[in-house]
Amino acid sequence: MTTLIDLNNASRDDFVAALANVFEHSPWVAEQVATKRPYAGIAQLFMAMKAAVEQAPSELRLALIKMHPDLADKTQRAAGLTDDSFAEQNSAGLDRLSGAEYDAFQRVNNAYRAKFGFPYIVCVRRHTKDSILRDFERRLPNDIAVEMQTSVEEICRIAALRLDQIVMADDRLAVHGRLSTHVLDTHSGKPAAGIAVELIELAGLGTSRVVARALTNADGRTDQPLIGGRPVPAGTYELLFSVGDYFAKRGVPLSNPPFLDKIPLRFSVSEPEGYLHVPLLVTPWSYATYRGS
Repeated sequence: MTTLIDLNNASRDDFVAALANVFEHSPWVAEQVATKRPYAGIAQLFMAMKAAVEQAPSELRLALIKMHPDLADKTQRAAGLTDDSFAEQNSAGLDRLSGAEYDAFQRVNNAYRAKFGFPYIVCVRRHTKDSILRDFERRLPNDIAVEMQTSVEEICRIAALRLDQIVMADDRLAVHGRLSTHVLDTHSGKPAAGIAVELIELAGLGTSRVVARALTNADGRTDQPLIGGRPVPAGTYELLFSVGDYFAKRGVPLSNPPFLDKIPLRFSVSEPEGYLHVPLLVTPWSYATYRGS
């Protein structure tokens, strides 16, 4: 990472080199905003870069759109994505698709390109595989003007996350969400410490994957959010709580096998930059949850 102070004081060439790929293969954006320094904060820098894109001639915006790779394209991955694109696609599991998922992505990629003449673009760090496919289908009926505008908006979301990763400043961009949990043992009236928790991203066509594992602490919470410091990808999840082991270790009389052993809570995320809290209130024989914040 570099600091905003260093960027403000850097030579024009060094400034452009540091921010050249914030917008994919488009250093012209950094070139345009280099002359407007100094920037008081990262938000001001980002807004200047976003304005440069939005005010660019339509042919230059189209060229920017076409600089982006197709999603889950094996040929492009073999040829070499940029480091940023590679990491972003991998974050959504696009490097680990099942055969059915790969076929689905190829089908919608081809349909989208055939209609619009440019690649489908979405900020994949805000999505799961399933939500990307749903977004494909939602956007395919649009006309080209709507899709060009939508593509630029998604490119700006990608750029905001890239800028957040490489520039340190006193202010921050509003690009992070948080997902947390809290377990209360309502049998004893205390927080439940030592419960193993798994967060699983559920998949429709492929294999579900474990996103995080943690143990609850003395306050019944995990030491860190289950997802934090990044967007919480839109999609469907399951929280799996191992409550049988917890009550057994506390010496609570249980049936054999226990009535409640592992409790799954299924829920969906629709606001990647939001704060979502999913608590569990549990006894050996009952449980409840609600949407917190």
